[in-house]
Amino acid sequence: EERIQRLEDHRDILGVLAAYGPAVDSGSADAVAGLWTEDGSYTYSLGDGEATLSGTEDFLGMVHGPSHQKIITEGSSHFLGIPDIRVSGDAAVATGYSMLVRHRDGADPGYYVDRLSANRWELTRTGRGWKVTARTNSLLDGRAASRHMLANAGSAAL
Repeated sequence: EERIQRLEDHRDILGVLAAYGPAVDSGSADAVAGLWTEDGSYTYSLGDGEATLSGTEDFLGMVHGPSHQKIITEGSSHFLGIPDIRVSGDAAVATGYSMLVRHRDGADPGYYVDRLSANRWELTRTGRGWKVTARTNSLLDGRAASRHMLANAGSAAL
């Protein structure tokens, strides 16, 4: 039974993470917000600093915001790699990569990678399944925080 529960947990967590890209690229704000707990957070790299979204209203605002709307109306893919998942009871940590691929029009049309990031997703089991409590996204631009996140994936503290 424990083995089956572990397999189901991994499958369900992969489902939560896999739902993020299609939801955010289609502009489905409610679906994006629904992946997080009501007080969940998302901290992401922003140039030399970082910003944090916290709570349902922030997630809805991000998806509906002009910056994100520009990205998706021009064509985008928020692509997540297969993460390392560690589960302990009702808590889990998933560590992996994400990539934002964008469409380009003009003289040289095609697609380009806008950014690559290391990600740490913290999740909790709720009455409605696994939900994200915190996501940290760190650009893979040489910063030590990204390397540290990836180096500690297998031993991620829950």
